[in-house]
Order: sequence, then structure tokens, then C-alpha cells
Amino acid sequence: MTDSRYPAPHSADPDEFVRVADVVKIFGDVVAVRSVNLSVKRNEIFALLGSSGSGKSTLLRMLAGFEEATSGQILLDGEDITSVPPYRRPVNMMFQSYALFPHMTVEANVAFGLKQEGVDRAEIHDRVFEALDLVQMAGYSRRKPNQLSGGQQQRVALARSLVKRPKLLLLDEPMSALDKQIRQKTQIELVKILEQVGVTCIMVTHDQEEAMTMAHRLAVMTEGQIVQCGTPQDVYAFPNSRFVASFIGSTNMFTGTIVVDEPDHVAIESPELSRPLYVSHGVSEPLGMDVHVSIRPERMVVSRGQPDGDYNWAHGMVSHMAWMGSYALYQIRLDSGAMVEASVPSLLLAQMDAPGIDEEIFVSWDADSATVLAS
Repeated sequence: MTDSRYPAPHSADPDEFVRVADVVKIFGDVVAVRSVNLSVKRNEIFALLGSSGSGKSTLLRMLAGFEEATSGQILLDGEDITSVPPYRRPVNMMFQSYALFPHMTVEANVAFGLKQEGVDRAEIHDRVFEALDLVQMAGYSRRKPNQLSGGQQQRVALARSLVKRPKLLLLDEPMSALDKQIRQKTQIELVKILEQVGVTCIMVTHDQEEAMTMAHRLAVMTEGQIVQCGTPQDVYAFPNSRFVASFIGSTNMFTGTIVVDEPDHVAIESPELSRPLYVSHGVSEPLGMDVHVSIRPERMVVSRGQPDGDYNWAHGMVSHMAWMGSYALYQIRLDSGAMVEASVPSLLLAQMDAPGIDEEIFVSWDADSATVLAS
């Protein structure tokens, strides 16, 4: 039943599947979630990304029904489920620990929820092995969880979540228990499975790389609020705040003042740079405004020779260089004393006379590589 205090919000998007409307959650004196509004599309993989205490896990638990919202509404496929208990929701959650029963076989673990619902034995068998086939674990049906690797346990947990054919699948830090070396491969495999099944999925993670790899869209949360929502590419390339720019990947942050405002660019004077900084897109701040400018390390170009032009380059000394495999990360102390980072692809590094530590270096960047953020 819909609470009359919160009439069901109208959505102009026919693909909208999950709607979170002005949801608040308060624990005692702590406001864990602050008036969150969120829309997730049908069959979308959506990530809630934030550090510990950001409110992302509390929001996920409200979607699952393990916590009840203090106020606001949660709609699933147009139905108000705000006060519906967990066992009545067409929602399944895969926990961070996987929560497999150690004394049960893989088959029994996957079948457990169906048995609790009184599903016919023959149907249970068919659905269990359909789910195990999907995650490529049918050959392990007689094994116990302690006979499986971490990645295999995760697949069993996923099969158990999918076997009940939920409308909404919730993933709580799905990769946190896996070794780093298999994490990326597993991320890609999981996305393929979810897209093959065609289930709407909301995942919680503190790992930016995980969210960027798996999600169609993501929301960055801090202090119980969503501060930016969009595709991973857009949020990374066009952060809307210093917090998002620093939280999603690494960045070089400069302070400055807009001194020229032209139709195709603005010029910014920064105490960290001896030359003007030109930015060619997305600048709404007026002349004279103090701003911050974010430039990603991979957009920095390093060279021994001085770049052409009178803007968007700086001189410095190599402070440190770390070999990262596919790229090298340079830490450079500019003449102003400011530190910047530049990542150089290994292939390019092999083709150039790469400067070493304590050697002179120039860094430069295009006018469309910088993002202006209000101070």
C-alpha cells in the first residue's frame, strides 16, 4: 500500500525500474542517509560508490528491507516497497562474506532458498543446475564451500542469489574477498552473467576501479548524500567537485583565478604555475572567480624539450618515478614547488629519452584536458 504522505512520484522514463525518493535514515542522533533521490533503469548495473560511513551500505540495506527508511519512498517496478518486509520483496542480496553454509554442498546451498519456499523437488533440481551452469559451477555441485577457491565461492553465492529469479539483485562489496590478481577477470565475468540473465543490479563498493569496470552508471556518495551520478566515463572525465575529482582516481589540482573569459576558452592564473592555464570547455564561473582546476595524470605529457606556446605547460624536476607495468608514474616538483603526477604509457616511454630522477622535465596538457571546479 502506498503511504499517502508520499504519493508515488511520476517518472517520464519508461525504463525506470527502481526509484528512491527523498529517502532519509536516522539512527539515534546520526543521519546516515540524507534525502537521497535515485533512479535505476531496468536491467542496469548500478554502483553506489563511497568510502566507509558514506551511507551506501545503509541505502542498500533499505533496498533489501533489512532497514526501514525513516522517511521517503522506495519503489520497485512502480510498486511501493518502502515498508514491505525482506521476505516479501522480489529482491535478493549477495553478501560480502558470501554467507554459504559450510556443512552443505554447493547444490544444497543454491537450493536452500527454493526449499524454504516449498518449490517442487524436480523444479528445484532444474533451476539449481540451470543457475550452476550459468556460473560454470555445475561440475562442483557435490563439493563443500571449504573445497572451493574464493572466486568459486563467489560464483556459488551468485547462483544462489539468481536461482530465485529476483527482480532486483543487490551486491555488497562483491569483490572484496578476492585476490587482486583474479579480481579484474572476475569483474568482467560477473558483468557478462548479469547481462545474460537480464537482471537489474545495484552494487555497493568502496573500490573506484571496481565501480568503473562493472557499472553502467554509478553514484558517488559522501556523508549520506549522492554528490554526483552518471556513467563512469562522465564522472571520471567531468567531476562536479573537488571531492569527486580526488575520490575517483587520482588528479592534479591547481588553484587559481579566472582572468580571461572568451567564448571558446578561459584563462586562469595560478600561483602553482608560471604561465596561464587555458581551459576550453564546460566553464560557467565568471571572470574574477577563484576556482580549482583538475587535470588527470594521464593527460599530462612529459618531455625533455620546452613545449610550444605560452600556456598549459610547466618546468620542473623529476622527484620520483615508479614503474607500474603498463605505464610509469612520474612525480614532478615544479619550479613553484608544487608537486604534480604524470603517467606515461610504457610503449611511449620506451620510444623516448625518458628523464630520470633529479633531471629536468617539462609537462604540458591540452586545453580540453582540464576541468574547472568552483572553490
